Amino acid sequence: MVAAVVTLAYLALPLLLLIFVQNLRKGKGSRFPPGPRGLPIVGNLLQVDSTTLHLQLWELSKKYGPIVSLRFGSRRAIAVCTSELAKVVLKDHDLECCGRPKLLGQQTLFFKGYDVIFSPYGEFWREIRKICVLNVLSQKQVSTFSPIRRSELKNMMIKISRNASSSKLTNFTEAMMSLTSTVICRILFGRSYEDDAAEGSRFYSLLKGCQEMMVAFFFSDFIPSLGWIDTVTGKKARLRTIFKEVDEFFQDAIDEHSDPKRKVNPENQDVTDIILKLQKQGSSSIEMTDDVVKAILMDLLLASTDSSSASLVWNMTALLKNPRVMKKVQEEIRSVGGRKEFLDEDDVQKFPYLKAVIKETFRYYPPGPILVQRETNEACVIGGYEIPAKTTLYVNAWAIHKDPDNWKNPFEYYPERFLDSSVTYRGQDYEFLPFGSGRRVCPGMPMAIASLDLILANLLNAFDWELPAGMKPDDLDVLTDPGLTVHKRNPLHLLAKRVI
Repeated sequence: MVAAVVTLAYLALPLLLLIFVQNLRKGKGSRFPPGPRGLPIVGNLLQVDSTTLHLQLWELSKKYGPIVSLRFGSRRAIAVCTSELAKVVLKDHDLECCGRPKLLGQQTLFFKGYDVIFSPYGEFWREIRKICVLNVLSQKQVSTFSPIRRSELKNMMIKISRNASSSKLTNFTEAMMSLTSTVICRILFGRSYEDDAAEGSRFYSLLKGCQEMMVAFFFSDFIPSLGWIDTVTGKKARLRTIFKEVDEFFQDAIDEHSDPKRKVNPENQDVTDIILKLQKQGSSSIEMTDDVVKAILMDLLLASTDSSSASLVWNMTALLKNPRVMKKVQEEIRSVGGRKEFLDEDDVQKFPYLKAVIKETFRYYPPGPILVQRETNEACVIGGYEIPAKTTLYVNAWAIHKDPDNWKNPFEYYPERFLDSSVTYRGQDYEFLPFGSGRRVCPGMPMAIASLDLILANLLNAFDWELPAGMKPDDLDVLTDPGLTVHKRNPLHLLAKRVI
């Protein structure tokens, strides 16, 4: 027995020495930021909840300072919670901090990262981003899709009017998801999936599956030695099944658009037409394979439907919880808009208070409370700490938007703070980051704002909105579901009354 113990101690000695040396290195000479002590192997994985990660990081920053270190399995991470440090990451060290961590769900669903959002920084990313910005997301191109936004919004307003005439509640959450997805599908594919029950079911199942896998936890990402658990639990099989559906969906769209019998109006091309034309011309410095085309379409589909629908729901939630603001913005729209039955995009530019409301909602209820994770491409110094390459970076936009050093009474919903303010969406004001900043700023910002302005202005102009009978503004919950875009967990059911 004694011999066995001695033998075990002898075998364990090298491991104990290694742990001792590592702890010594992490001692007084360490230049890595402070943070909560993690558990062996898993680090801080069991100490965080993805549903409220922005709140947890905010609380940790109160204890450890504005830059907090974490360890998720084998991955080191830091979180920054102030506008000053966000500027350091997103501007001063933008080049060193513009990588993306490779996560299984994202890399799989986005065709090995052949897209704008998740591809690593480099020549390929620069070229793919240029293709999207110049040919799809420029202000000029966004304006060509204006008739689609108008027609689909009018159709949705007719549906809401039917509910209003029969005093039936409108599922606002469902209506906004339907509207934004129909708009983006017509822009991307030249068609809607609403009229075909089977195709519609396939489309929404695909969206739901992608959203599920985008935030799914895979051991392979954080503890590679335990990656076999993803196989045993069926997670990888589920991911493969959803990706197969995604691949088939986009392949069907490509095949349909590649049909030589298909007639295309050069003045009315959809995005798939535009991208396939670029592929055929072969003028890009990168090889435009079908997987690249699919990855671009995937970016535009998920990012546009997800963020736009969530933003519309959060705006309406904020207005219902703040009747004073609802009354004021509706008075502006109806007086300045001349009580028109439908407001065009030119009309919307005349409503400064509406624009202030939208900005304040982005500040108060950011649909992306934590910016899409970045990764350091090389070592750099942030906040006086040495941050190694391959460190995951979390920029806590929610905490920055609630920082009293940036905003007076930050926990008050007060759109007037944006009137006569020079703060914009463009990512150059680091106290306000709804679309990110730097090289990785969201390129779809012009399309998102164009849709949000038009839809919200018309819904507030044509209808008065009320909560279900017996429900008060304070009863309206703001619980959230996890995701890259944060949605309101419980659907928003409202009573609409047509007034124009």
